[in-house]
Amino acid sequence: MSSTQTTETVLLKKENGVAWITLNRPDVLNACDIDTLKKIQHALKDAERDVSIRCLVLTGAGRAFCAGADLQSLKKRGVGADISLMEDLRDGFNPIISKMRSMDKPVIAMINGVAAGAGMGLALAADLKYMSEGAKFVEAFAKIGLVPDSGATFFMPRLLGISKAMELAFTGEGIDAKEAERLGAVNKVLPSDQLEKETRLIAEKLAKGPRGIGLAKRAINKALYSDVDTALDYEAYMQEVAGSTEDYKEGLKAFGEKRPPQFQGK
Repeated sequence: MSSTQTTETVLLKKENGVAWITLNRPDVLNACDIDTLKKIQHALKDAERDVSIRCLVLTGAGRAFCAGADLQSLKKRGVGADISLMEDLRDGFNPIISKMRSMDKPVIAMINGVAAGAGMGLALAADLKYMSEGAKFVEAFAKIGLVPDSGATFFMPRLLGISKAMELAFTGEGIDAKEAERLGAVNKVLPSDQLEKETRLIAEKLAKGPRGIGLAKRAINKALYSDVDTALDYEAYMQEVAGSTEDYKEGLKAFGEKRPPQFQGK
């Protein structure tokens, strides 16, 4: 089954258990204004609530993934005391990053082009990241006198290492796809003509997986900022939850019958 919901700036397509969320402002490299951010939030909530959806893919239309915040829109609103960048983040990008991390469904970033500024934060926040050979990350905040936001200060040191994170934050420079893969920031770099095909394969595979995938995500998130004993205890708790699911029963039955399991996400 397939369905598509279209707005001016965000596309939401549901197909084979996967929700495809596409930023659709290619003329500005998918930079996000306030209206676009609200629509991304809505699309994420829609996909999270839909029990038929078990995996999400976030990508961009055209030649970019996301160029971050729409600076032209910001300039039109005026730069001064009447604009709070803190409130903009709390109302805009931050709820998106938080929702991507907290939902019990895997989120894949299909990075088809440049991911700059807050767009880099969006990409790094995904659970899995597949990147086109011609794409790149650019941590551009220093070049306009700002600090990294949208989760970048959290994800960059964890994915790239502290020294590289500091370098990008201080210089506003970027890294290409090859270096991103070498550093472990992305799962795989692919030729542009294979990116969607390969992303679709993994997304539809995850959409057929057990409910335990979401529980594993929750446990890994917990362990990111826990001591080892807290992580061990939470793992045990998540295992208890997973062990009570129908998918676990099906997995055991399929193992005994020497056949592939048919998980229902329950």
